[in-house]
Amino acid sequence: MGNIAKRHKYILEQLKEDGYVKVLDLSEKLGVSEVTIRKDLKFLESKKMLYRNHGSASSLSSIISDKHIDVKEKLNMDEKSSIAKAASKLLEPNDKIIIASGTTLLAFANEINASEGITVITSSVKVSLSLCYNPNIEIIQLGGIMRKNSVSVIGHYAENILESLSCNKLFLGVDGIDLDYGLTTSDMSEARINQQMIDAAQKIIVLTDSSKFGRRGFCKICDLNKIHHIITDKNAPAHIIEMMREREIEVTLV
Repeated sequence: MGNIAKRHKYILEQLKEDGYVKVLDLSEKLGVSEVTIRKDLKFLESKKMLYRNHGSASSLSSIISDKHIDVKEKLNMDEKSSIAKAASKLLEPNDKIIIASGTTLLAFANEINASEGITVITSSVKVSLSLCYNPNIEIIQLGGIMRKNSVSVIGHYAENILESLSCNKLFLGVDGIDLDYGLTTSDMSEARINQQMIDAAQKIIVLTDSSKFGRRGFCKICDLNKIHHIITDKNAPAHIIEMMREREIEVTLV
C-alpha cells in the first residue's frame, strides 16, 4: 500500500480496534519497509494521533483514567484470580512483604493462607481487612489521607513509615506498562507512595493482567529496570514479554 493517506488510515483503524500496532506487522501487511512505517508513526505522533513505543505504537485513548476500585474489581476477574494464585506461591515463612493497593493485589491477599508467620505492610484498607482474621499474619496498616477511589492511604505519613522499613518483597499493581515509559498509575499521590514502596523492598514483583500492556497512566511510577518479576496472563503481547525477558525481567504467564 504505497499511498501515504491510505497507510495512515489503516494504521489508525488498527489502533482503534486493537489499542496498539507493531511496526513489523504493519510492514508485512502494508508491503512497505519498517523504515517507512516508522516514518508514518512519527508523523502521526507529531499530529497527536498516537504515541510511539519500542517497535510499536499505542492509541492516545490508551491513557487510563482513574476508576473506583469497586468498578475495577469486576474487570478481568478470572485473569486476576490466576495471577493471585501464582503470586501466593512466592511467599515464604517469615517474609516481610509490602502489598500495594489495587484489585489484583486484593485478589492476591484473598489467596494468602499463611500457616507460618509473615508480616504484611499495606496501604490498602481492603487488603488489611482481607488478612486481619489470619492469626499467622502480622499487619502494618499504613496511615494517612484516604484515597477513596482505591480505598487506600496516601500522603507523607505513610511515606515516612516506609522510609524506616526494609522488606523482602513488594507486590505492586499498575494501571499501565510501557516498554519505553515504564510503570504508571492514574494518580500522582499513588505514584509517590509506590516509589517509596520500591525503595523499601529488595525484590519488586508486579501483578497485572494483560489489559495494562501498551498503556499509560497519568503518573509514572518507575522505569522497567527497577522491577524483577512480572506475573500476568497469557494474553499479554508476546513481543513485549520477549523484550522484557531480554532485559532480564522474570515473567510468569498464567
